[in-house]
Amino acid sequence: MNIPRTTAWAALAQCNIRAPWSTHSFSTGSASLAKRGRPGPGQGFQVNFVLQDGEEVSVQAHEGESLLDVAWANDIDIEGACEASLACSTCHLILDENSYGKLEEPTDEENDMLDLAFGLTDTSRLGCQVLMNKDMDGIIAKIPTMTRNAQA
Repeated sequence: MNIPRTTAWAALAQCNIRAPWSTHSFSTGSASLAKRGRPGPGQGFQVNFVLQDGEEVSVQAHEGESLLDVAWANDIDIEGACEASLACSTCHLILDENSYGKLEEPTDEENDMLDLAFGLTDTSRLGCQVLMNKDMDGIIAKIPTMTRNAQA
């Protein structure tokens, strides 16, 4: 039986199966933020990324947006292989001590994934678990020189 492609995929969509040509639809909680666009200078919270080559890139973030989402929205190269499901350590970031001290302790699940991270430090966190707010304004997040993807 020859079922039209659109009908077949519509049926699969009801079972939460996406068509292979559909766009990325996973969200770490900031889908509504993407619709608002990126905050301009002084309109959000400042995030300072230090890239692997030492270049510093300052961008703006919305309240409640994860560092992983901020990086992705600004074309900063952080893998995030598990798409923020706490199943990898590829969004590992090294935070400045001041910002790290303002965060709650990592959960056991985050610590389990951090144990797999390359170049783990005392101020390491997963970018998908750090949410921006006024206390985190001005955060410095260094991207490690390498990542380790245990999923591969």
